[in-house]
Order: sequence, then structure tokens, then C-alpha cells
Amino acid sequence: MPRVLTVQAESWPLHTPFVIARGAKTEARVVTATITDGARVGRGECVPYARYGETVEDVAAALEAQADAVAGGLTRHDLLAAMPAGAARNALDAALWDLACKQSGRRAWELAGVAAPGVRITAETVGIDTPEAMGAAAKAIADRPLLKVKLDAHDVVARVDAVRHGAPRARLIVDANEAWSADLLADLAPHLAELGVEMIEQPLPAGQDDALDIYDSPIPLCADESGHGVDDLSALAGRYDLINIKLDKTGGLTAALALADAAKAAGLGLMVGCMVGTSLAMAPATLLAPRARYVDLDGPVWLAEDRPHPLRFTAGRMSEPDPGLWG
Repeated sequence: MPRVLTVQAESWPLHTPFVIARGAKTEARVVTATITDGARVGRGECVPYARYGETVEDVAAALEAQADAVAGGLTRHDLLAAMPAGAARNALDAALWDLACKQSGRRAWELAGVAAPGVRITAETVGIDTPEAMGAAAKAIADRPLLKVKLDAHDVVARVDAVRHGAPRARLIVDANEAWSADLLADLAPHLAELGVEMIEQPLPAGQDDALDIYDSPIPLCADESGHGVDDLSALAGRYDLINIKLDKTGGLTAALALADAAKAAGLGLMVGCMVGTSLAMAPATLLAPRARYVDLDGPVWLAEDRPHPLRFTAGRMSEPDPGLWG
């Protein structure tokens, strides 16, 4: 029986608004790809991201356009040439991985030849709010080993100081989501270092990375929006210390595994991150967790309700995927 692809757009409400420098969201809008061979089913989820010009409707249409190719035997390797990197390719790549696992009876990490994810510490996020509210939010999750603090260009030190007081024993990383200038970074970094911040993610707007050529940061810097795939690495090496690999940027696990190898060869440390989605979107990314200095896959923590057989989050520690979920 030919393989059949179905595509569905879904909305998953959040229990609390998720606020970053670019705005707030109250729901996770995702697109799922499902492939069946008549006996087994593979699934993948992506999160279209407006920052990269993606809409739910366009991503769903791009996936539906691959129905004939899927029926004709499209492979994960074929997919790299058939679709551009981005959310749509990620969902289809994940569904092909999942189907291969169901067909072979093997877990995804066995097929990939990488270590099992196991239980991993993941960052949990404190969204942008007043310093007082962010301190209270940090206090509520102060037992988590690693907190990620979302920031814009305002009240940065006061907000991080409030988080530090709310969670005095937690490790802290911060994410500016492109909101700072080079001068602001130079001004803030020493203060953040005093507060124990151990990494700054994407401080400058993508495309302005050359400002880092003459800057020696006291805190390691991680590229996110500036780094999507292997072709970006030459512009990152020497400017950043790490790259945040997100499957919705790379266009799936297949490309992400290749990027992880290339980033290591370029001397860059790894972070594995996510958009806000369900456990189905996080599951393929867990294969990168054993190699990552920072794991940031807490998207499902923000959901009012997750999928069946979800990843389990316990005091900042994340389980590996259940086979009933993916892979």
C-alpha cells in the first residue's frame, strides 16, 4: 500500500502568556504531518515562526504538496533536496523518522547511531514581566537547576537581579532575542556576570554579528537567530561560543544531526532549543541532548494540556520520549 500523508493545523492553549522581546503568545499553533503505510503510523510536529516569514497556512500547504512524493517513497535524504530548511520540512522529517522506528521496531537514537537521550536537565523559562513578577516566577520554580530568563532592552539588570534573588541556587542563562545593540551588550555583560549569568543567547540582531569581531565578552555568547544551518557556521565561529540548534530552523532532525557534527568541528558548543509546542515537537530534538551543553526543551511546560504519552518534566529534568509519543 502506498504511504499516505495527512496534514493538520492545531492550536494548543497555554496556561500562562509566554512573553519574549518580540511579543506575547497565548497559544501554540502547530502543524502535524502523519504518514501511514497501512499498518503503522509516523508523526511529526512543527511550529511555524513568523520571525522567519512562516505561517501555519503556508507550512500546511507546503507539506500537502509533498503527498505524491511521500506516496512514491520519499526518504529523509531525498527530503533535504525536496524542501527548503524550515518548519514544514521538520514536521515531515520527524514523521519519516517515526515511521521508520515503527517499521523497524527500533528507537530513533538506535537508527541515528547516537546515545539514548536518557533523563536530562532542561532549562525552564522565565518570561518577560516586571522585575517583581519575574522574581516571583523564579521563586515558584527555584528548585529547577537551570533557568532561562527572557529579556528585552529594558530593566535588564533589575530583572535578572530579581530572578537571581527568587532562585538563588539556580544556574542562569539569558535570551535577548535580538533586542540589544553592541553598546548595550558591552554595558550589561559585566553586571550579568556578577549575577552569575553563564550564557547570553542572541544579544544582537541577526546580520549585525560583525560587531562581535571587536568584542571580548566576559560571558559566553550563543547564536540563535543568526545560525540556522551548516552554511552559517563560518560567520559564527570566532564571534559566538555556541549555536542553538532548533529543528524548526534546520528543517528536521536529519539536518540537525549534520549541523551538530559541523558545529563541533568549527569549535562551537551546542545548545538544543525549541519553539513553544507539544511534546511531539520536542521528542526528535532530545536526540541532540546528550551532546548539548544546554538543553532548552521546556515548550510543553507552558501548555494547559499536552499530548498523550508526553515527555515528563520533573523539577527541571526531562524524560526521554515514550515510544507511544514518537521514535
